[in-house]
Amino acid sequence: MESDRKQILLTNDDGIESPGLWAAAEALSQLGFVTVAAPSQQFSGAGRSHPIHTDGVITPRQLQIGRQMWTVYAVGGSPAQSVIYAVLDLLPHKPDLIVSGINYGENVGNSITSSGTVGAALEGAAFGIPALAVSLQITDGSYLGYSPDVQFTAAGYFTCLFAERMMNGRPPSDVHVLKIDVPATATPQTPWRVVRQSMQPYYIPRTVRPGVLESPGPIGYDIRIDPSNVHKDTDVHALAVEQVVAVTPLSLDMTSRTPMDELESYLRKL
Repeated sequence: MESDRKQILLTNDDGIESPGLWAAAEALSQLGFVTVAAPSQQFSGAGRSHPIHTDGVITPRQLQIGRQMWTVYAVGGSPAQSVIYAVLDLLPHKPDLIVSGINYGENVGNSITSSGTVGAALEGAAFGIPALAVSLQITDGSYLGYSPDVQFTAAGYFTCLFAERMMNGRPPSDVHVLKIDVPATATPQTPWRVVRQSMQPYYIPRTVRPGVLESPGPIGYDIRIDPSNVHKDTDVHALAVEQVVAVTPLSLDMTSRTPMDELESYLRKL
């Protein structure tokens, strides 16, 4: 019976049509019953947002994933909202694990809160459910498309590996999400390393505005890294310099680690 199997909720921010989502579904299916609920359209860069203009419409769809036909759910909402609708409206009870990904593009450095992949995992963690956010490094700039040239075999392997470990034992108390970033060159034999989130900028924003301020000005991003200035114990160094799988523990507790008495003393002196 499906109810006796481990229950996994799978989502993403690239949308229900993403091959990265399908690769994750196929990889995770060997561990339990996978319910797929993802935005009905591309929703990258949404963070953990809950846009008020989304309608929450849930549309069952039939997709061929691997050799099987799957019933998946396209959600009229952000990645984080997709998790909410799945947990509250689709599933009979909380799943054993939430997986967000596999994302087209790495999520490292000090801008990870912009990531819809990470945001969806954090939303799941807020329900008290262990969560993974899995991203694959992209080197050709095709972050928003569904490039068939991107190979998800290694990322699928590591998705399954860490999903199994998260379900077989509860992580330490302050680890609410495991963020997994897989190098573009990775194979299943690529080493992995536990690292902290880098405070270094990774995606450097730039505006593209050919005319006056009233003209459209989309925001683009460049990746600029100085390897000599990247701390070795961080996700940026592991992924971009060492080319190993970066495993970063994330906490919902965003409180600064500064001692409270030190901060209070500083504020009272002003």
